[in-house]
Amino acid sequence: MRAHPVLAGAASLPRHSRALVALSGGPDSTALLLWLREEGVDVAAAHYDHALRNGSERDAEHVAELCERLRVPLVSERRTGPLPPGSVQAAARALRYAFLDRALAATGRDVVCLGHTADDVVEGAVLHLLRGSALAGLRGMPARRGPYFRPLLDVWRRDVEAFLAARGVETITDPANADVDRYARARVRYLLLPALERDRPGIIWRLRAAAAAAAALQDRLEADAAVLVERGALRADLERAPRATRLEVYRQLYGRLPGLDRRQLEAMDRLAVRGPTGGGLDLPGSLRFRVQPNRVSIDVGTLPPPSAPRIDVRPCAGCADPAAAHLRPGQSLTVGFRRPGLRMRPLGAPGSRKLQDILTDARVPRHLRDRLPLVFAGGRLAWVPGIAVDVDATAPAGTLAWHVTLEGQPETQVVLSGSAHPRSPFI
Repeated sequence: MRAHPVLAGAASLPRHSRALVALSGGPDSTALLLWLREEGVDVAAAHYDHALRNGSERDAEHVAELCERLRVPLVSERRTGPLPPGSVQAAARALRYAFLDRALAATGRDVVCLGHTADDVVEGAVLHLLRGSALAGLRGMPARRGPYFRPLLDVWRRDVEAFLAARGVETITDPANADVDRYARARVRYLLLPALERDRPGIIWRLRAAAAAAAALQDRLEADAAVLVERGALRADLERAPRATRLEVYRQLYGRLPGLDRRQLEAMDRLAVRGPTGGGLDLPGSLRFRVQPNRVSIDVGTLPPPSAPRIDVRPCAGCADPAAAHLRPGQSLTVGFRRPGLRMRPLGAPGSRKLQDILTDARVPRHLRDRLPLVFAGGRLAWVPGIAVDVDATAPAGTLAWHVTLEGQPETQVVLSGSAHPRSPFI
């Protein structure tokens, strides 16, 4: 028979899940570990010692003893290097999640379970509102994001305490959680929310309900943004979309933790909606937001020097290979890159044209044009792979031709993947 009380409101994991519990040794994560075991879930634990205060190693010992007693596998790690720059709390969070990612991969588990409760949702929502956050902040924290799952978001802290007391389980307490002089969350937990509850009884419940409503709206917003990302983050789509959806598109394109702040997102939005083609913005992580003729993208800020692919030539009586050009035999073929003054007479177009105009019409992004490998015949531009072929270099129809392809051409693929129209009417 199951011990009582239970954690009413806890969300069950999918059947046959193998869970990794982020176990600090505190009440919430300990209750989560015990509840999952009682539910019959195959669990392991992961403990990260931030080494931010004297005695933190004793927390690790407590966790190890608990896991040994429960016969739960444990992965643990202690910080040895310096903290990343920024606030201590943000740095500690980044290190903790990086550890959890490693632990998840090492243990082969399906999901990382975090012990955040309904009280954490309310505290987080209030903190975000105090900082001027929008809808995503009001919801507090999502129940699921990637491999991370929070089963206790509808469980209150007092229910966690009753659950542990009924089982006679002792936990540890981080004194930083009650340090109202240093930490805003502690002030919200121990000063602001109790004062609000005394003045407006039930307001904490109402804040939790508001956070749940905001979470539902945010989920819909993220789904709408995901559709635009899947379509390629086209500028035409962004111009029609509500501003909140556009900002979520940029968040999803960036896709890193910690996320971008509102100032960065708004700067990206100004460029996407009103900025010139070729505009951009440097982002954390050596990335760059780029405005292309018909879409926006985030990619590596500085690309390595381009490498020329190998040219492959064989006789051909004519075929429909879209990756090949059919050139007149006997020409001296070389591979190179863009330089000033290049022109060609594209097949299917009148007269001679500048290479720059050809690439512009094909909507090849500016920052990638110098990386597109070109094929020259006798020193003259003969083929812009995937875009145009020169009339004078092309084999006449019905004659034996050289079937020309570029082998191992990652640069071509990079360039053409950045264009909404990778194939030109000239080829």
